[in-house]
Amino acid sequence: MAAVNAGEVQTPFEPKYDRASEVKDFDDTKTGVKGLVDAGISEVPRIFHQPPDTVGETSVLSAIQFSIPVIDLQGVKEDPSTHKEIVKQVLNASHEWGFFQIINHGIPVSVLEEMKVRAHRFYELDDELKKQFYTRDTSKKVVYNSNFDLFISPAANWRDTVYCDMAPDPPKPEELPEPFRGMIVEYTDRMMSLGHLLFELISESLGLNPDHLVKIDCAKGLGHHFHYYPACPQPELTIGAGKHADSCFLTVLLQDHIGGLQVLYENQWINVPPIPGALVVNIGDLLQLISNDRLVSVKHRVLANSVGPRISVASFFSTYFNPNPRLYGPIKELLSSDNPPKYRETTVLEFKNHYYNKGLDGSSALLHFRI
Repeated sequence: MAAVNAGEVQTPFEPKYDRASEVKDFDDTKTGVKGLVDAGISEVPRIFHQPPDTVGETSVLSAIQFSIPVIDLQGVKEDPSTHKEIVKQVLNASHEWGFFQIINHGIPVSVLEEMKVRAHRFYELDDELKKQFYTRDTSKKVVYNSNFDLFISPAANWRDTVYCDMAPDPPKPEELPEPFRGMIVEYTDRMMSLGHLLFELISESLGLNPDHLVKIDCAKGLGHHFHYYPACPQPELTIGAGKHADSCFLTVLLQDHIGGLQVLYENQWINVPPIPGALVVNIGDLLQLISNDRLVSVKHRVLANSVGPRISVASFFSTYFNPNPRLYGPIKELLSSDNPPKYRETTVLEFKNHYYNKGLDGSSALLHFRI
């Protein structure tokens, strides 16, 4: 009989846990986490169990001590003094937090609300209708699945996602899921306009010409992730989205009223409270790289919840799926003898491949590109 190591507990009657097999079985259903909830499960399957130190990593400081900056864009195009003040606020928030919320951003609340309704409507479709979009082929314009890193991550996240790649080469209307047709085109146009404004403000905040970041294609690509976080029977055992930073240039997030988004600030998790009509903006890894750490891409996560479903729409500015041969490194105008480059040059495709192969393991993809 084999010896038992000290500290091990022998459980001869406990069925063997074959993670790879259970992950495959889950993926083969093509119904995601929502399918588990619809089936009436009362316990979270083991593939979703997070390590204890991940779930209860640090306490959340009260909003009285720290709160995510909120920037009012009212008058940004009309009043020079207001514009100057907003540029300063954008720099402070992007350097200090890597995150901020924006109000009076120009996208009507009715459009934001309708986009959430359409996202919810997709997930309420009949399973057979949704399954036609379920794939792990990221070259497709529309990708629906649960956990892009399902087969490499130590624990799965409690969420499903449908991704639509909308710029610079959008899918044909008939390629889009029915709930998104028409509406997603308007949302993309409005998000593109907002993205150009944000990149202009960020360019100015770095002391560059307003069109600098747009000219180097930071706003060329845009894709939307429609995340669905079902109500969880045991939210203390899992997480909606594990600790990660975004790999893009910039993310603009529309979240619903449920909340759960948290930002890691000074080693504490800080809530990003939903504000009606507001959008959340965060700096991505590629923007930290080309700013030579002047702007920061900050780790964040989403808690699982017991009241869902939580809906969010994350709009990522990057040419992930339209590979751009352009090399990106620290912007030369920002460098000096006192501020030498901290990163080597890379392409968006190389960065994306490294990020995807690494998965949401909590580490920074930027470390791989440090000089």
